[in-house]
Amino acid sequence: MELIKIIEENVANTSMIYAVFASPLNKSENKYKKITVKPISSNDKIIYQLEKFTDKQAFHENVELSFVIEKIMDLAKFYKNINIFTVDADYQVLVSKKGDVRIVKLSPTKTMSISSHNKTKKYIIPDNEPCDFLIELGVMNKDGKVLAKKYDKFKQINKFLEIVDDAVSKFTVSNAAVHEKTLANLKDNYKIIDFGCGKAYLTFALYYYFYKIKKINVQIVGLDLKTEVIDFCNNVAQKLNYSGLKFENGDIKDYNTSQDADMVVTLHACDNATDAALVKAIKWNTNIILSVPCCQHEFFDKIENDNLEPMLKHGLIKERISSLVTDSLRSLFLETKGYKVQLVEFVDMEHTPKNILIRATKASIREEAINEYENFKKFWNLDDIFIEKYFTQEV
Repeated sequence: MELIKIIEENVANTSMIYAVFASPLNKSENKYKKITVKPISSNDKIIYQLEKFTDKQAFHENVELSFVIEKIMDLAKFYKNINIFTVDADYQVLVSKKGDVRIVKLSPTKTMSISSHNKTKKYIIPDNEPCDFLIELGVMNKDGKVLAKKYDKFKQINKFLEIVDDAVSKFTVSNAAVHEKTLANLKDNYKIIDFGCGKAYLTFALYYYFYKIKKINVQIVGLDLKTEVIDFCNNVAQKLNYSGLKFENGDIKDYNTSQDADMVVTLHACDNATDAALVKAIKWNTNIILSVPCCQHEFFDKIENDNLEPMLKHGLIKERISSLVTDSLRSLFLETKGYKVQLVEFVDMEHTPKNILIRATKASIREEAINEYENFKKFWNLDDIFIEKYFTQEV
């Protein structure tokens, strides 16, 4: 695996999301401590923008497509750490002082979103165009202008829909031969369940995306424990005539449906509630699962590894590690049940730091998935795991 081949292939396919060059080999001769490279749209064509950072300033340079490969390879001569994010994989490139190159290929963590140079970003739900549910929920005014204090929420809703659009598109294309459906012609009454919907900004956005934008008949159920929230959301859905959208009061563990769900969404379901939602989705043979876990506590007192004790002895570090271990185990568990899993960044709706979103699509079981899962548990000395027990109990 050579760096030039990675660059050539991903530039040719416009599948490089961005690259980061950091840690100059010679700081005294290189005034830029970091350089990023990303594709942008300019005058209806793709060019690449370099952003060069000194200690106090940032400079920009635009490079035509025909010169970008040469430019990137030239940059690689001057930095020790290079990260390249593509649609299909992430690459970590390490360059020694002697010029030796080591490349590590990882699962993809980013999604493609090419911005326009000197133009307004094109959102799935655009600004300055009235959108009924956003107006009703106080994100837009009646003329379609997003309120200044709600603009972060507006962008987050669109970010979520970009993830949904990407997941549905990839699933329907890769499974077209089996399921005989495309994004433009998903089956009627496409069933979505949103566990822990809360104020339901994203639940309404899902309905708007499928029914209003993609013209797909969709049946969505939003579930939450708060009665007053459910009553409010049902009133809004009725006012907007969203006949395929309803909200119910209840607990994830107690919810059952006679019709298997095509998509399950669970954003910020607390601790083991996330695992319960994942198990429900697996049992229903759900095609697409989108989950942002929250406040993972189960493994804090369970993880053990003598070699990592210098880190685990610190409560703050152990808390963060246990959270990552929890989401890693969930992803591996899903893979043992026949899902292709990606962990991607997602900013939650309360403007807190970026969270991990688990995006799982129904595929086939990888032969090595079960061994990877068992070895991972052994490495962290984990047993008596909730998601395993609940999967066995759930019928």
